[in-house]
Parts: sequence; C-alpha cells; structure tokens
Amino acid sequence: MPTAILVDGAFFLRRHNLTYGHTDAAQTAKTLHTMCLNHLNDKQGNRVRDLYRIFVYDCHPLTRKAQHPLTGDTVDFGETGSARFRREFHNELKTQRKVVLRIGQLDAVGWSLRPDAARDLFAGDLHSEDLDDDDLHYPVRQKGVEMRIGLDVATLTYKRQADQIVLITGQTDFAPAAKLARREGIDFILDPMWHPIPAALNEHIDGLRSVCPRPDRQMEAGR
Repeated sequence: MPTAILVDGAFFLRRHNLTYGHTDAAQTAKTLHTMCLNHLNDKQGNRVRDLYRIFVYDCHPLTRKAQHPLTGDTVDFGETGSARFRREFHNELKTQRKVVLRIGQLDAVGWSLRPDAARDLFAGDLHSEDLDDDDLHYPVRQKGVEMRIGLDVATLTYKRQADQIVLITGQTDFAPAAKLARREGIDFILDPMWHPIPAALNEHIDGLRSVCPRPDRQMEAGR
C-alpha cells in the first residue's frame, strides 16, 4: 500500500525560508513537492514506497481592507506581496502531480502592538507618540486546518487508502489523530523540518524524519 503525505502549509512556508532560502512561488511549490517525494526514498535515495497523494493544508490570504490606526491610511491586505505570493503558491501547487489543496479560513483579530513594543511601552521605554508602523501588526489565525488534517487522517486510516502517513508540521496537537492511525496499524511518521518537538511526542508517532536541509543554527536562533 502507498504513503499519504500531509503538509501544514503555513508551517512549511515558515521553515522553507530557513532551510531552502527565499524563492519565488513556483519554485517553492516545486520544492514542497520534491521534499514530499523524498519521503518515498530510503536513506540511500532509492524509491521504496509508492505515493497515494500529497495533501497541503493552508488558507487563502487575507483580502480585507483596514484603516491603519497611526497613519489613517487604508491598507489593502489582498494586494500585499505576501498575499500575491500565497495566491501564486496555491496555483502552482494545483499543477503538481497528486497534490490536493485543502483550504481553511483566516480569522483576523485587528490591529495590535507587537510584543516587544508593548513591553517597552509598559516599561516606560517607549511612548505612544513614538510608535511607528513597525510597532503594529495585524495578526490572523488559521481556522479549520487542524480539523481537516484530523478528518483526512481518519479517512485514510478507516478506508485503508494508505498504510503509511507522513505528517509535515511542527504543531503538537496532532497526537489524537496519530494515536487513532497507529491503533489501526498505520505507520505514522512526523517530519518537523528539524523544528524541535517535545520528547513526549515520540510515544505518539512511529518515526521522526526530516528530509530537508538542516537550518543553520544561527538562522534558527534569529527566526
């Protein structure tokens, strides 16, 4: 039976810049595909597994407009460089063989101070009149991605569509899905792309394997 590979898209993109460097959307999508296929190889680079499908979980970029609280300017998040990159990245993924794109939703919480700016403000080292654009951000949260990953793990397991699942993520809340798959005899592999994970997670997986280049330690420390 084949291997199914599940990729947390937002996590992959964050780690990609540390491991492969910054590339355009087309090359980034190709890198994701190649990295996934490397999981079908043994340590000598020989293809020993078949691929079922590659599932990529991500969200469409934010498209709303919001007024900046300092400048009063209207910010169109749908026209930012990161939004354009995300759209191109998703379009490129759709052209890759055996890739399925699963889309969740973004939940915006509004403008807020960055943690370091808030700390300096409360400590008296920064005054409100000294705030600038870099001190504010517009954080968003993913909704539905973890649920979609869990549902696909359950479907793959109960329908016996694969006998091995590789999950590429650094999140720690996948343990219930991994336990379900393992109880049903699925070989469950975690690829955190060299991101540190709690030692206790090892009891919920069958193997730990990162196939991307290992990030430079100085880059890791500065991320």
